[in-house]
Amino acid sequence: MGSIRYILQIMTPDIEVSRDVAAPPAVIFAAITDITRMGEWSPECVSAEWNEGFSAPALGAMFTGHNRNGDKEWSVEAKIVDLVDNQRFFFDCIVRDFVFSKWGYTIEATDSGCRITEYSQDLRLESSLERSTMISGVSDRATHNRAGMEATLERIAAAIE
Repeated sequence: MGSIRYILQIMTPDIEVSRDVAAPPAVIFAAITDITRMGEWSPECVSAEWNEGFSAPALGAMFTGHNRNGDKEWSVEAKIVDLVDNQRFFFDCIVRDFVFSKWGYTIEATDSGCRITEYSQDLRLESSLERSTMISGVSDRATHNRAGMEATLERIAAAIE
């Protein structure tokens, strides 16, 4: 419960989705922090790579995710803002120095493996919503993100278990 309390201090998630996985926390942590594998899990982020100067997860490390929704494609820069081995991985999505969304994962050991929880917080300005919809083709971001998060955790579990 301590890690969840900490998370709520750094962000107020709009969406939170959890899943129990029959794998130890270290295995899940290694999978989700290898951002080059994000395209395996996420239905929207089809690939990601470390930005120049970065090659592994660390506080302050930057990466770029490449997203697709139907015929819409766009890329987003992200910065790791919280990283605790086998417990937490959080990053901010940034456009022109503006954090427009926060994403993250917590991992908690259970008797049968662990519980992974994915969090999302939408910080887009009201004035940017129309442009965001044009770029991504997503008008209901909350519903879209929840479905994507559920699919992501399902795919992680299927690949790891």
